[in-house]
Amino acid sequence: MEATVLTFAVISFSYLLGSIPFGILVSKVFGLGNLRDIGSGNIGATNVLRTGNKLAALITLILDGAKGALVVIVARLISEDAAITASICVIIGHIYPVWVRFSGGKGVATFIGALLALSFVTGFLVCLIWIMTAFIFRYSSLSAMVSSVSAPIWIFLFYGNEALIVTTIMAVLICHRHKDNIRRLINGSETRIGKV
Repeated sequence: MEATVLTFAVISFSYLLGSIPFGILVSKVFGLGNLRDIGSGNIGATNVLRTGNKLAALITLILDGAKGALVVIVARLISEDAAITASICVIIGHIYPVWVRFSGGKGVATFIGALLALSFVTGFLVCLIWIMTAFIFRYSSLSAMVSSVSAPIWIFLFYGNEALIVTTIMAVLICHRHKDNIRRLINGSETRIGKV
C-alpha cells in the first residue's frame, strides 16, 4: 500500500510540475504578449526567443530544464525506479499540460534536464549533439530530434538498460511533437535559428 501511494505521489508531482507552462508565464511577466500568437505558437524557449527577448528565452529554457531535473532528484530520494518514472512523467506533463488544456511544448529542455539528473554524462552528450547539430544546420527542430534520438544510446552505455525503454519513449514523443517541423524541413520552409 505504501509503495502504491509513493508511486502515485511521484507520478502526480512529476506530471503537475511538468505541466507548468513557464514560457507563457515568463512571456506575461516580460510583457511579450500571448505566446500562442507568436511564431509557431509553441510555449517553449525557442518560441519565446522569437519575441526578440533573449533573457526571457533563457529564463524559460532554464526553468523548463530545471523542472525536469528537479523531479528526478526528488524522486531519487525514494528509489532509482522512482527517478526513472519521474523522468517520463515530467515530459508528459510538459507536452500535455493540464493547466493549458493539454496543449504544451515539445519537451526538449525538460527532457535534457531530466537526463542530466538521471545520468549526467547522457544529458551532457545530448546537449553537445544539440549544439553541434544546431551549429551545422541552424535548425532548432532538427537539433532537438537528432539529439533526442541519440539519448537511448547514451543512456544504455552510461546508465544501463533500466531506463532504456523510458528514454526511447521520451525520444519518440519529442519526435512526434516535431511532426510539423519534419514536414517543413522536407519542403524547405522550416525557420532557421535566428530567424523569426
